[in-house]
Amino acid sequence: MCGIAGWLNWERNLRREQGIVGMMADCQQKRGPDERGEWSSENVALAHRRLIVIDPEGGKQPMVKKYQNNQYVLVYNGELYNTEDLRRDLKAEGHSFEGHSDTEVLLTSYIAWGSECVKRLNGIYAFAIWDKSRERLFLARDRIGVKPLFYTEQENGFLFASELKGLLSHPEVEARIDEDGLSEIFTIGPGRTPGHGVIKGIKELKPGYSMVVNRYGIKEEQYWKLESKLHQDDLETTIAKVRELFIDTVERQLVSDVPICTLLSGGLDSSAISAVASRAFIREGKENIDTYSVDYEGNEDHFEANEFQPDPDDVWIKKMTDYLGTTHHYIRLSNDKLVEALRDGVYARDLPGMADIDVSLYLFCKEIKKKFTVGVSGECADEIFGGYPWYHNQDALEANTFPWSRKLDDRVKILSTDLIERINPQKYMENRYQEALSEVPRLAGESGIEERMREMFYLNLTRWMPTLLDRKDRMSMYTGLEVRVPFCDHRLVEYVWNIPWEMKNVGGRRKGVLREALKGILPEDIRLRPKNPYPKTFDPAYFAATRDWLLEIINDNNSPILDLIDVDYIRKLAASDGDFDIPWFGQLMRLPQLFAYLIQVNVWLEDYGVVIE
Repeated sequence: MCGIAGWLNWERNLRREQGIVGMMADCQQKRGPDERGEWSSENVALAHRRLIVIDPEGGKQPMVKKYQNNQYVLVYNGELYNTEDLRRDLKAEGHSFEGHSDTEVLLTSYIAWGSECVKRLNGIYAFAIWDKSRERLFLARDRIGVKPLFYTEQENGFLFASELKGLLSHPEVEARIDEDGLSEIFTIGPGRTPGHGVIKGIKELKPGYSMVVNRYGIKEEQYWKLESKLHQDDLETTIAKVRELFIDTVERQLVSDVPICTLLSGGLDSSAISAVASRAFIREGKENIDTYSVDYEGNEDHFEANEFQPDPDDVWIKKMTDYLGTTHHYIRLSNDKLVEALRDGVYARDLPGMADIDVSLYLFCKEIKKKFTVGVSGECADEIFGGYPWYHNQDALEANTFPWSRKLDDRVKILSTDLIERINPQKYMENRYQEALSEVPRLAGESGIEERMREMFYLNLTRWMPTLLDRKDRMSMYTGLEVRVPFCDHRLVEYVWNIPWEMKNVGGRRKGVLREALKGILPEDIRLRPKNPYPKTFDPAYFAATRDWLLEIINDNNSPILDLIDVDYIRKLAASDGDFDIPWFGQLMRLPQLFAYLIQVNVWLEDYGVVIE
């Protein structure tokens, strides 16, 4: 994995300004700590920061290749999982290779097939290719949106980078926000509307889209989208197909020239990945795979079961590691470190995020990075198979809003009157929700629960899952750790999308079809274990620490957040020991996380010098 940056300008000689693009990449150094590279021509400058995973010598970037009197230059962040399939096809068409990297295969794929190459790729990626003879820049992002790609248009020019910080480091890009940006932060946040960069003038290339930039402007094309069609397979065939796709995608994602491990919580998804990985390692004569888990100091004393988190993980982790015989590493995080790292979470995401849910992953990845460069994680199975409580809760199904944001009224209470009047949070949320529903690919003849469940799956795949993928990418890459997410394989997503709800939920169990597919792969008690999300701290010391920090902020007359919040109401919340009856965002973000989010908003406004228009 890597960090990429580029600048296209039709009126300036960028050979003289290559250092600016180098700076845009270097501020993303944590994404690519191993190597840096730059390339420039008169109108284009590209830069790259590399995390070496495959072919240390043959995968250097920017990669330049000449073919039939044309020159092609690639900067790429990601990993292809069908590299050898593509290489075979390209060799059959007469192409040759100097190394064994997926980078060279990707560039050659574009040379051979042009813009259509993206339809043949299986992987996670964001890349840009300068096509010299056509005088065009071609950019693309993977189908699910695992890897990020932000851009901004200029007069006579165009800038792009893996992260917002890459664009903001350019001297002509300012951190400004208007009503839309404020609405994203205080209404949608820590989620984000697809394509929205929050900063004024900055956009993100949407998942499944490619883009061509040339002298005539910018043209985007959606090369992949979900298609609704009648599911023809019976239950037995469906279970077998899910099993086949799952095993294949996990095994494809174990390819690496550097050490690789799995993240294991003891839940269904991470346990299944660890089991398939362990068997593959042993079959290939390798030492058994290492596994990692995370929890918090004091959670054994303060854990409280609830609808979203029914039991702690430790006993289940022990069962799985004993079953697989893996070398397991227990990581314990302190609440002090969790609070201290809230600032790091902002720097990693370049936006306020999921507070301790974010930074705990950052601290976890930081520990894993001490021994490993690649991890494999069970992220996104719940979106694809319907594991979240809101798929099964009638109130959530009937809420007529995003099910992870049902506490909007409580969120609005924390805002200043001026901000409420300016952004109209309820209207903004309603518009974004209706916008999402209008995109749902409908299936003729569906009605009732099947129609609503198709809507729910679409909302989760396109509005909720990107929040978690942003979190996974930014927090892991901020430590120089690549984390792969097999459940995001587009073949699996496409197939499961059209499985009817009653089949997905077979046996009356959440993710029932996946559980059936994992028979014989997992111990029965693990296979049937109820969903448990990524762990959070239950220690009241964390609540106290975030409360005290937020009070310091609102007691400082220079704090930039003051004009945006209702300070008196925040003081009342801080004086109470109460909590929201359900999370105000997602599954885990309650009052301590609300305090932490507001802290992160203030850090972001202050440290990024954000100007509110």
